[in-house]
Amino acid sequence: MNNYPPYNTLILVTQELEKDLGSIISRYPKDKVFLVTEQTCDDLCVPLITQTPGFGNFKKVVVPSGEENKKLSTVEKIWLFLSQNGADRKSLVVNLGGGMITDLGGFAASTMKRGMDFVNIPTTLLSQVDASVGGKTGFNFNGLKNEIGVINQPTNVFIDTRFLQTIDNHNFISGYAEMVKHGLIADAEHLDEVRNYDLYNRDYSLLSKIIGDSVAIKDSFVFRDPFEMGIRKALNFGHTAGHAFESFAMLSENPLLHGFAVAYGMIVELYLSHVKCNLLAETLNQYCYWLLDVFGKYPIEESQFEALYQFMTHDKKNEKGAINFTLIPSVGKVTINQICDKDLIFEALRFFKHLTE
Repeated sequence: MNNYPPYNTLILVTQELEKDLGSIISRYPKDKVFLVTEQTCDDLCVPLITQTPGFGNFKKVVVPSGEENKKLSTVEKIWLFLSQNGADRKSLVVNLGGGMITDLGGFAASTMKRGMDFVNIPTTLLSQVDASVGGKTGFNFNGLKNEIGVINQPTNVFIDTRFLQTIDNHNFISGYAEMVKHGLIADAEHLDEVRNYDLYNRDYSLLSKIIGDSVAIKDSFVFRDPFEMGIRKALNFGHTAGHAFESFAMLSENPLLHGFAVAYGMIVELYLSHVKCNLLAETLNQYCYWLLDVFGKYPIEESQFEALYQFMTHDKKNEKGAINFTLIPSVGKVTINQICDKDLIFEALRFFKHLTE
């Protein structure tokens, strides 16, 4: 693999979570540690941290599960809980859950009292390799994914693969998409180790190593550009089209998990990479068919192209009304700030439609 800077020492892939978490919370007043989680994690994941020193002093709020609850009213519930229980700027918020919880809890902590410390304990593969790392927080608004939010780094991120034994394979594969993305944009060797991992007979020891490699790639971009003014935009490969698929699916009774939407977005953006950045046709076909094999097909109709395009116009990377993509000229290389017009985007959507017929 390429020699990336060591990922932030505050991001820890650990097999001693209770000890590591306990060492952090010992720095805070015992009545100022607050646990934010959601219903499924309260049942399946909270029992894995009950041996943490000081756990009995945690004050806990449990929010409803599901992406549909990633909204302002849920943030308000967390704010109200913190306010009623005496949270102040010397408090610590512990976010235990998937990307929804680390986004919501991180945003609530970042804005309550103008900011208090928070740590993330991600419990899904998606949140371990992506959502909990990098400081992006927020919630969905007006039908748009992560429309409201701030960038604010957690004090610590603790990654423990034991939590992955609590999720189903559909959610596991969703997280796998972000690891694929990291390989495509930065490191062909990492992409090979991701592709060779057996998704259906999980080796958690090996997975810890691969997750560490994936997080190192993401953190190397975040370290160089924490507020996404330049090269951090590389991490958005697959996301301009992917968020459009995800937002579009939210309107139906058949929503897409984030990773599946990103996988389909990568197919669209691999095609754009072929046209705009001379990605080899052989590479385009190889990875598009492999992605469909892993993530399955998502049929779309030409009559839906306009709606998907309109969702892309709301992407946060856009400038001066132009839709801005991150593309790859080859595996392991990335080009940011690639403007694609409507005709080319429709052409890429037709390519995607053809593959999924």
